[in-house]
Amino acid sequence: MSSGTRYKAALVGFLLALPGAALGETVAGATLPDDAVKVGEHRFKVARSYEETVKFYRQVYGPRYRRRPIADLPSVKAVHIENPDARPGRWEGLNVYELKGETRVFVVVRER
Repeated sequence: MSSGTRYKAALVGFLLALPGAALGETVAGATLPDDAVKVGEHRFKVARSYEETVKFYRQVYGPRYRRRPIADLPSVKAVHIENPDARPGRWEGLNVYELKGETRVFVVVRER
């Protein structure tokens, strides 16, 4: 087993042990919270709050994954998380947003 493989296995084990970092399914390689429910193509409703969802993604994707606000209004909050390792067929970014009291995640998939 290479040191890179051991590192990745240790990282996954660490993330699974974090409180509140229950990992769900993946879409194009992007990890979703375990409470995510599909509501459309690459769109998911999350039962937790916007703040909890953003915290989840801070734990899963560290500082190497840049975040930038895309909306901060009284009626909607949104942040984009950029994947620095995006390649065709994989996730390019995540849009986490809250609208009308519901938290949603949209997985932006890089076109082939």
